Amino acid sequence: MDEQIRFHTIAVLVENEPGVLARVVGLFSGRGYNIESLTVAEVDHKENLSRITLVTSGNVMVIEQIKAQLDRLVPVHSVKDLTLEGPHVAAELAMVKVAGTGDKRVEALRIADIFEATVQDTTLESFVFRLHGQSAKIDQFIGLMKPLGLVDVCRTGVVAMARGKEGI
Repeated sequence: MDEQIRFHTIAVLVENEPGVLARVVGLFSGRGYNIESLTVAEVDHKENLSRITLVTSGNVMVIEQIKAQLDRLVPVHSVKDLTLEGPHVAAELAMVKVAGTGDKRVEALRIADIFEATVQDTTLESFVFRLHGQSAKIDQFIGLMKPLGLVDVCRTGVVAMARGKEGI
């Protein structure tokens, strides 16, 4: 059996009602599973459905247990492991505040341009950059901003969707 720990992106379609997210998160915390990233939003107002996209980690057996337990929750309509089901598109949004003056300020702007980050706010002492893309890209940008005066980071978490004509 494969004991290697892997990250999986799982999309869960649920009823949009109070307490559903708490039940999903409770399933993870009650069993000691970690959630690396979590995003939730209503996707169908008429049908009253929300989509939970989460990234978790574990070996093959743990991931299968997670999916089976999610599928058994009453407000859950479907569970899709995007990592196993084929190609998917994933992205994350981040806002990064960097404070600095002089050369550090110029260098922060230069790096932001390379990463295609946009300036959302600026003062004489700081910038707030917005960037999106793969989590690794955002991690790298944050790492480069640390010595330049990184002040704060806010990230949305991963959103993901399978490629092709099929939906969740």
